[in-house]
Amino acid sequence: GGREANQVSDDYRYQDGNYEGYAPSDGYYHGGDEPAHEDDAQSDVTEGHDEDDEVYEGEYQGIPHPDDIKEKQKQRAPAVADEYRDRAELMAERMEDEEQLAHQYENIIEECGHGRFQWTLFFVLGLALMADGVEVFVVGFVLPSAEKDMCLSSSNKGMLGLIVYLGMMVGAVMLGGLADKLGRKKCLIISLAINAAFAFLSSFVQGYGFFLFCRLISGLGIGGSLPIVFAYFSEFLSREKRGEHLSWLCMFWMIGGIFASAMAWSIIPHYGWGFSMGTKYHFHSWRVFVLVCSLPCIASLVALKFMPESPRFLLEIGKHDEAWMILKQVHDTNMRAKGEPERVFTVSYIKTPKQVDEFIEIQSSTGTWYQRWLVRITTTFKQVWDNVLYCLTAQYRMNTLMLAVVWFTMALSYYGLIVWFPDMIRYLQEEAYESRVKIFDEEEVSHFTFNFTLENQIHRNGEYRNDKFIGMKFKEVRFEDSLFEECYFEDVTSSETFFENCTIISTVFYNTDLYEHKFINCRLINSTFQKKKEGCYLDFEEDNDFLIYLVSFLGSLSVLPGNIISALLMDKIGRIKMIGGSMLISAVCCFFLFFGNSESAMIGWQCLFCGASIAAWNALDVITVELYPTDKRATAFGILNGLCKFGAILGNSIFASFVGITKVVPILLASSALVGGGLLALRLPETREQVLM
Repeated sequence: GGREANQVSDDYRYQDGNYEGYAPSDGYYHGGDEPAHEDDAQSDVTEGHDEDDEVYEGEYQGIPHPDDIKEKQKQRAPAVADEYRDRAELMAERMEDEEQLAHQYENIIEECGHGRFQWTLFFVLGLALMADGVEVFVVGFVLPSAEKDMCLSSSNKGMLGLIVYLGMMVGAVMLGGLADKLGRKKCLIISLAINAAFAFLSSFVQGYGFFLFCRLISGLGIGGSLPIVFAYFSEFLSREKRGEHLSWLCMFWMIGGIFASAMAWSIIPHYGWGFSMGTKYHFHSWRVFVLVCSLPCIASLVALKFMPESPRFLLEIGKHDEAWMILKQVHDTNMRAKGEPERVFTVSYIKTPKQVDEFIEIQSSTGTWYQRWLVRITTTFKQVWDNVLYCLTAQYRMNTLMLAVVWFTMALSYYGLIVWFPDMIRYLQEEAYESRVKIFDEEEVSHFTFNFTLENQIHRNGEYRNDKFIGMKFKEVRFEDSLFEECYFEDVTSSETFFENCTIISTVFYNTDLYEHKFINCRLINSTFQKKKEGCYLDFEEDNDFLIYLVSFLGSLSVLPGNIISALLMDKIGRIKMIGGSMLISAVCCFFLFFGNSESAMIGWQCLFCGASIAAWNALDVITVELYPTDKRATAFGILNGLCKFGAILGNSIFASFVGITKVVPILLASSALVGGGLLALRLPETREQVLM
């Protein structure tokens, strides 16, 4: 169709040919039924009412005349011919359309302004990001209690710590890819619903295997939310606001850590906050904590139901009218909040890219229901896989590989040290505790009743005859090469207590938790075990150290200055300098860890490291969003974030294995990874001035 040459009043208004629905052959949206070669230009914005419905500004109001059928068939002919065109040619045409749409969409978002709508979405998505932060801390806080409640071995404890990251890794890749095909809002709702359901369920299950499964699926759900949240929010932001407000959004991850730390400190130590049903079912206070930690996810899930889909995503799949209505809603909401309700949304036509995806739709009368769903699922996952491969094509390969290295090195050092800090503090505490151990050699005790707590003691070559151990606790007690003859143990609970190379003669153990594995190379002669305690001993006052909660709380709070600085400077100094500078400063902070020989020093260096590294995380989130086009954005973010979680798994495993052995390897590994990643980040392209493709 013809275009008026003098129509320059609006640089993002298009008018070509006749109205043909969502995807006409020339790729434009058309809003009138005037002939294709009419000389007189028609009004771009129309308004009015019909008898049934209100007609919005910019909507098509006419009814096609039957005489136009032949003309419409002619216009449809090129679209049919697209099936026989080369796919590369169609993709080139689509890329040209996307470039035009990118600049037009930027102008539309600027006209809509930044106001009440964006701030509402900011808090809704912030709750989802907060849920992600909470998920990272939950297992670490409940592990000391859960290991006793479920009688976990050391290997089981390690698996419980890593299983969440494994789920988040899979969820980021899978749900991030689906968000580019099914929509941001729909996939985010699915992600949060999975997390909320299985997090809630995990607080009630008693068995270790089922608890592990629930935390795995819960991690899978929340792992998919991170790539979707940033892709979703970025598509409502203009170029001037994008870096700053995506950085402000990152603060909710910090708030999630603070929330988890505060709730752990407030809930877990209170043993009386739980309940029991018989001898098999116990709902201790750490389970209440797990339940409370699902609240941010549930709140975000409910609020998200009232938010619209991303209009940029809708335009990518050819749903022009839905996108236009949402953009008008954004404009009107912001204008009303600014006290300018009379401002009119002047956009009537928006460019939509040519649709080249092949999607198979089966009619309801064809095949069975599961065959139809199988085809739909197979086709969707094929499209997701094509998106994954697209991120490795020549156009994006170098950027993807460099970003992958930066994400991985950052995750390896950050998550490794975040686990290493509490473990080192705990190790320093244990060293100090062991230095105060009391040693008793060759003591002889007979006809004595022990009804008090024995703690942090070693008894060697002792002899105990006709003694009673009743209603008492052993904590960190070892009996070595000792003799127990005609003794009686009743209602005894123990923690880290062992009998080694002892001889036990004619002794009765009644209602105790002194199981076989606590007797190492011992000889038991005429001794009996009656009514053993079931479950594991759980001492909330002793096992839950407030210092660990304080460390996590301060570590989360320490990123506040870094968050504020990165938000204020993100659009001024650029993403690349922010990543490189933050990672190099963090590497320097690592070297000072050599001087951390006390608990207070380790806490101080942890806070400094977290505060310095947060700017790199924020800038990584922003540049990953901006480097990829809309139909690949969540997929690419999901791949890189999945790689990040893989780095977290390696970091946790490697760094934890050196606790108590040496500090040199973790510090050198973290600092060298940060230096390498920071220098490589400086070679990435700057995206501060570019529109969102």
